[in-house]
Amino acid sequence: MDDDEAIGRSLAGDLAAYEALVARYSALAHRTAAMLGAGDEAEDVVQEAFVKAFRHLATFRRGSPFRPWLLRIVANETHNLTRSRGRRSDLAVRLSATADLRAPDDPEGAAVAQDRRARLLEAVRNLPERERQAVVCRYFLQLSEAETAQVLDWPLGTVKSSTHRGLARLREEVGSELA
Repeated sequence: MDDDEAIGRSLAGDLAAYEALVARYSALAHRTAAMLGAGDEAEDVVQEAFVKAFRHLATFRRGSPFRPWLLRIVANETHNLTRSRGRRSDLAVRLSATADLRAPDDPEGAAVAQDRRARLLEAVRNLPERERQAVVCRYFLQLSEAETAQVLDWPLGTVKSSTHRGLARLREEVGSELA
């Protein structure tokens, strides 16, 4: 069952169809919440986002992609959480989502790669919030510029400029190995 069919059936009262959407997008929603700053509270953010998405499913524009719409709700809920904390949250990134799980043939190469990842993630954590959000959506979540604009509720130009500035800062901080 594709997203459009699941949405239609959900609107008709089929909870199993909505459960299919939850199962399909749950891991991505958790990763999004964690990367945008929810940290240990990502589970709560995602649950609230799925509840809000269900309640507002009737306002979803049929034929549009569901993923960016849902991730926009996740981003809003994460923003609400971090704002209500009254402090800036650290970016909680699970290396297992981006790490190569194969056993390395070259222990020295594996150690160097691990060090590069750690330096890159620390540099991403230290980016200004708007640049961090743009870089996380574009490169960690692999969203297009248009999807990133929809998820963050920004104009496309803001996504482009924030991504460009963030990548420039990362290149400066981590070095040319990112290029």
